[in-house]
Amino acid sequence: MEQPESNTMAEKNPSGKESAKAKSPLRMVIIGLLVALSLIWGGSKLYHSFLYVETDNAQIVGDIYPVISRVPGRVDAVLASDNEEVKQGDTLIRLEAADYEVRRDIAAAALLSAQASVAASADQANAAQAGANAAGATSRKLQADLRRNENLRQQDVISQAEFDAVKAGAQASSAQYAAAGNQYQASLALVPLQKAEVKKREAELRQAELQLSYTTITAPASGHVAKKSVQPGQYVAPGQQLIALVGSNDLWIVANFKETQLDKIAPGLPVTIKVDAYPGKEFKGKVESLSSGTGAQFALLPPDNASGNFVKVTQRIPVKIILTEKPDKSRPLSAGMNVVVEIKVK
Repeated sequence: MEQPESNTMAEKNPSGKESAKAKSPLRMVIIGLLVALSLIWGGSKLYHSFLYVETDNAQIVGDIYPVISRVPGRVDAVLASDNEEVKQGDTLIRLEAADYEVRRDIAAAALLSAQASVAASADQANAAQAGANAAGATSRKLQADLRRNENLRQQDVISQAEFDAVKAGAQASSAQYAAAGNQYQASLALVPLQKAEVKKREAELRQAELQLSYTTITAPASGHVAKKSVQPGQYVAPGQQLIALVGSNDLWIVANFKETQLDKIAPGLPVTIKVDAYPGKEFKGKVESLSSGTGAQFALLPPDNASGNFVKVTQRIPVKIILTEKPDKSRPLSAGMNVVVEIKVK
């Protein structure tokens, strides 16, 4: 009974060895393929590193325009919505304008009053000039009469009393002429002062009109509403930021390359841009400029290597990259998006 069992086991062992031998070549082929693929992938990466410098420390950056209030007031209406696209000059916010309209009307009334004063002063000066001319004519006539009466008195034709009366009249006329002349000069001196007052009132009216115009807050540039922090009924102060606009037409990339990579980077080199939000999509660009300082130099507390222990850290230099093709509307770009950039250096 035992002999057949051993024969059966002997018959099974040869088939097992043949199966192991059959699997061994397939395993070697698979390993060989994996090694070949690894070498190809590593070789392509090595070759790519000679042609490109790459970093994923990059973001899309855009101009951010603050929408601020230039005058204090209560918000009457907010016409902008979150993420809305607006054009330059579009009305975004309206402040209550009643107080500023009253100030404008007061300034306009003050200007009219000043202009009326100038007209009155001009009329007064003209009247004073006419009076001075009349007094001058009278004075000249009486002076001539006085000279004739002096001759008559010397010839004893008229009495001393008559001569004294003529002389007194001539002197009174001269005094009146001098007073009229002084009044005319005073009127002339008043006119420039009144005209200066008109200029002042005109400036006050322009200022009141400007402040009234500031109650309508418009978009400083075209873009998208990125941050809105104002509601109707809110009281705002001058200089307070109410809305932030991101300019949609002026987007660029700031890539922070290691300082050891800069020897290969120069303005004008072509750039391939890969946006994390759109896998598989590539954008084209070019290097515009390199920053003149590292990012650490513009930090709130820049490092001071002259104090304490020194630890050398590789710094990063911001590189500005601009897009050379307009983004597809189906894949809009937004400020702050993470990107991977590859600059072709050879």
